[in-house]
Amino acid sequence: MRRREFIALAGSAAVAWPLAAHGQQPAQMRQVGVLESAGIETDQQAGVAVFKEVLRQLGWIEGRNVRLEVRWSAADPAKARKNAEELVALQPDVILVTGILGLQTLLQTTRSVPIVFNSITDPVGSGFIDSLARPGGNATGFVLFDYALTAKWVELLKEIAPTVTRVAVLRDPGLASGVGQFAVIQYVAPSVGMEVTAISMRNVLEIEQDIAKFASSPNGGLILTGTALSVVHRDLIVGLAAKYKLPAVYHRRYFVTGGGLMSYGSEVDEQFRGAARYVDRILKGERPADLPVQAPTKYELVINRKTAQAIGLTVPPSLLARADDVIE
Repeated sequence: MRRREFIALAGSAAVAWPLAAHGQQPAQMRQVGVLESAGIETDQQAGVAVFKEVLRQLGWIEGRNVRLEVRWSAADPAKARKNAEELVALQPDVILVTGILGLQTLLQTTRSVPIVFNSITDPVGSGFIDSLARPGGNATGFVLFDYALTAKWVELLKEIAPTVTRVAVLRDPGLASGVGQFAVIQYVAPSVGMEVTAISMRNVLEIEQDIAKFASSPNGGLILTGTALSVVHRDLIVGLAAKYKLPAVYHRRYFVTGGGLMSYGSEVDEQFRGAARYVDRILKGERPADLPVQAPTKYELVINRKTAQAIGLTVPPSLLARADDVIE
């Protein structure tokens, strides 16, 4: 081979090799933080699995082009703050957060890292975003339900237990959503012949004493509003409802599978599916401020027939026919 031809051939190979090597380089590794406000034993664990699966379907393969950092706070404010600070320090492309405690903590930690939230009640009233249509800041996501849903809890309690004339509403008075949910229930209850009592979920002893005092008079029922504390105290509240034979309505299936009587609320897995789609859009360049906050499109009614029998109730056939799931 002539020297001139050899140099030309070597030069063309030198150009081709970097281009080929460049084409074979792995995709850029993106990083997604996940902050769960509850403990790992809740239905949020299954929700995170759904979130990962939807991301995979959208082309985000864990370990190949996306790395997930998951933290569980168990409704502990100190732990939530520590986890939020750790996640922000990793400089992720976006953070998924479930629940008010986690979202509030994250927004106190960063106003620049994109955040997608789910299972939040009244993010506007709580000051997390400017409006549902135009969130405006670094957070957007999916609300758990609107306040109109709480009126349905009152109606369902009366339908499954017509003799109930007194209802104790367990709420977190320190949250705007706790105040809002109670206000709607208090407004609606008289229309179905119910008197309302508020019980704060500040600590175990107070919950036990207040429910015991409430149950000392007849014809009582319970409504557990949506808050992180309701998840923390799930077993206690479900157990006290059974002990005192109090018909109770909850906001998530999780309580009914754990022995509660009845729930009516959004499907938790759907919240995580929607969050995964928003995370995908942010990873592809969209901004949280431009993605409207979305409300659930479907609510599910779940009834535990075994619990109903244990507290002496017969579930009306019309209610059973409307139920999305009946636990025998």
